[in-house]
Amino acid sequence: MARFVNIGFGNIVNADKIVAVVSPDAAPIKRMVQTAKEEGRTIDATQGRRTKAVMITEDSFLVLSALQPDTIGRRVHSDKAILEEKGDMDE
Repeated sequence: MARFVNIGFGNIVNADKIVAVVSPDAAPIKRMVQTAKEEGRTIDATQGRRTKAVMITEDSFLVLSALQPDTIGRRVHSDKAILEEKGDMDE
């Protein structure tokens, strides 16, 4: 069963695939984001706003969000995560 979490502006990600949620302010994270952009491994869910959180997935994709990392962390661990039974997405 997949668990999805809202990362802002109606965008959702599979919470089970998130490895880390970090702030984009540190230089190593900035370099990681730039490299991923060049390689086509970023998903920008900021809707044109400032990136406040970078989610690293187990497939080495980076998801950029305009929400704070602690907000996303609370949503991942919340009972309000969107649950989907396998096969419900096929309808």
